[in-house]
Amino acid sequence: MNYVPGTASLIDDIDKKHLVLLRDGRTLIGFLRSIDQFANLVFHQTVERIHVGKKFGDIPRGIFIVRGENVVLLGEIDVDKPCDTVLQQVSIEEILEEQRLQQQAKQETEKVKMQVLKDRGLSIPKADNLDEY
Repeated sequence: MNYVPGTASLIDDIDKKHLVLLRDGRTLIGFLRSIDQFANLVFHQTVERIHVGKKFGDIPRGIFIVRGENVVLLGEIDVDKPCDTVLQQVSIEEILEEQRLQQQAKQETEKVKMQVLKDRGLSIPKADNLDEY
């Protein structure tokens, strides 16, 4: 096998099933249909997989275009290998509710943490204010 530099090395992976982890934390699973010199990717029959604890849900997204700079990880999925996961697949509604509850709990924890820091005379600038510094 010869070494091919850059995104050209992905040409052999076209029409195979892949998992993509994006910078915003989302996980997509779909068939890679096209790539370009900027590592922009086009997926077909794409689902967005949401994990919460030991549960997961798949939200159908169809054709999905991913800008290359947003890709953190790209990996081929072996469709012939049997799935031996301990995760439980649940409905879309159930996983979205679980995700909402998890995000609320995280926000509450962050509020308490910020209050403790404030009580000790410390403050951390919010992410939206960081551009001002």
